[in-house]
Amino acid sequence: MRNLNISFSTLPLFSVKCFLFFLFTCLCITGHAQEKKSQTGFDISRNLEIFADIYRQLDMFYVDTLSADTAVRWAIDGMLTQIDPYTKFYPDDDQDELRLMATGRYAGIGALIRAYPKSDRVVVEEPYENCPAQEAGVQAGDAILTIDGKDVKGWSTAQVSKSLRGEPGTTFELCIQRPGEKKPRAYKITRRQIQLPCLPWYGIIDSTAHVGYLYLTEFTDKCAVEVRHAIMEMKQQNMQRLVIDLRDNGGGSVSEAIEIVGMFVPRGTLVVSTKGKVAATCHDYLTPAEPIDTVMPLAILVNANSASASEIVTGALQDLDRAVILGQRTYGKGLVQGIRELPYRGQLKITTARYYIPSGRCIQAYDYRHRTIDGAATSLPDSLTRVFHTRSGRPVRDGGGILPDSILAVDSLPTMVYDLTASDAFFDYVTTYHSQHPEIAQPGIFHLSDDEYAAFEQTIIGSDFTYNGRTAAALTQLRQLARFEGRDADTKEEFDALEQKLKANDLATDLQRFENHIRTYLETEIVSRYYYQRGALRQQLASDKALKKAVETISIK
Repeated sequence: MRNLNISFSTLPLFSVKCFLFFLFTCLCITGHAQEKKSQTGFDISRNLEIFADIYRQLDMFYVDTLSADTAVRWAIDGMLTQIDPYTKFYPDDDQDELRLMATGRYAGIGALIRAYPKSDRVVVEEPYENCPAQEAGVQAGDAILTIDGKDVKGWSTAQVSKSLRGEPGTTFELCIQRPGEKKPRAYKITRRQIQLPCLPWYGIIDSTAHVGYLYLTEFTDKCAVEVRHAIMEMKQQNMQRLVIDLRDNGGGSVSEAIEIVGMFVPRGTLVVSTKGKVAATCHDYLTPAEPIDTVMPLAILVNANSASASEIVTGALQDLDRAVILGQRTYGKGLVQGIRELPYRGQLKITTARYYIPSGRCIQAYDYRHRTIDGAATSLPDSLTRVFHTRSGRPVRDGGGILPDSILAVDSLPTMVYDLTASDAFFDYVTTYHSQHPEIAQPGIFHLSDDEYAAFEQTIIGSDFTYNGRTAAALTQLRQLARFEGRDADTKEEFDALEQKLKANDLATDLQRFENHIRTYLETEIVSRYYYQRGALRQQLASDKALKKAVETISIK
């Protein structure tokens, strides 16, 4: 304690007593803190010793031989799972996933693959445009036979993916079987660094109102540079309004998010603050550069899958009254992760802080430290959230993601459509269509004819496609419950009538009933075979109700 330079003789007796009490309290607090720190250290040592001895006992006496790497990994993953979903251990041989998450880059051929149970093979689902696989001639639907002469039949997608990746500049032979062809095809492909597209498409979508649009898939390294380039290019085309689409964007780099916000607000504006246990994790982040445009009307589209860095951009521009937000409430991830080095070249992605947007609110929705009896994270009810205010005084709340200024209803997707679009029958039809049609109309104007949709229906009906009738399954469970409660006789007539009504809803009927939904997904998938991700996105936008509402909203400003 520093020298206070006080003479007791000059103080009244009461003041001397107060000072002595203050001094005693400080010493007690210091001693308690040291005792608490010592107790914490002892608890850590004690538990680590218990854990080590348990493993030694298992290694010596358990009936089967255990792998140390596997068993300890179970323990690590189990511990981290209880903390939160974002704190994760990456051993030396699992660094590619972490690198891909941070940068959007990996070394490989640039192709999305999927399992194909019919042939016990893995097939190419989508080759990325301007990447080695696409440039070599690989197409969606190609079944992978061998990689450098090694037969991969029966391999999982993870095993095949690992073999397709490698050091940039290495060349290998990929042998595939194309549907409808008798002879396999072999390609020599050279791996290179693959940068997943963070900005698949942007452009002017309404030339009358001069509205530009860009869809950002994730906040990877250098994505702000691409966004800036896209905005400048559209401004040269007389863009006067802009829609930024962050739907299904799970986030990424906070620094990239700050740069993007800085394109629309004055330099030096506070975007986000982080607060953690350690002083090094507490920062205020200000926009670093001069903006592009601080007055152009902005709209941001979000949904329940917009998270993390997406919410920083959305929340900051909402708090600063710089953009109108449309869509559904965002996910609510207000936690910040950092990377810590571990022995043997491992890394730990660990939650180090919470972030707070300009109004002062934290939008973290889930409490992972206090879980329900079944292990689920708890969330704060709206009634207990706190009110904050935007720059102009509008009320906003914390604790549950970003609530849009304009909430848009989500079109519900029938479960049958989900099952269909994920099926091999759907995938096979698109593959066949692509092989029979050398070219199609441009994205946004392509449509299947009625005859083509009828042919699709017959193909699906004649395939082995089946889907899970959730209503029929629920009815079966309800019958069993009624029988258990002794009510089966009273309810039999109504249950039988409902069962007959459900049986009338066969596959052919549902293909007609849900034609509009199915057409949207089918046409988008077909377009992607010719124009890749940028084409699929452009096709979807043609019937996007949320985008139409966003354009209307900023066009009246």
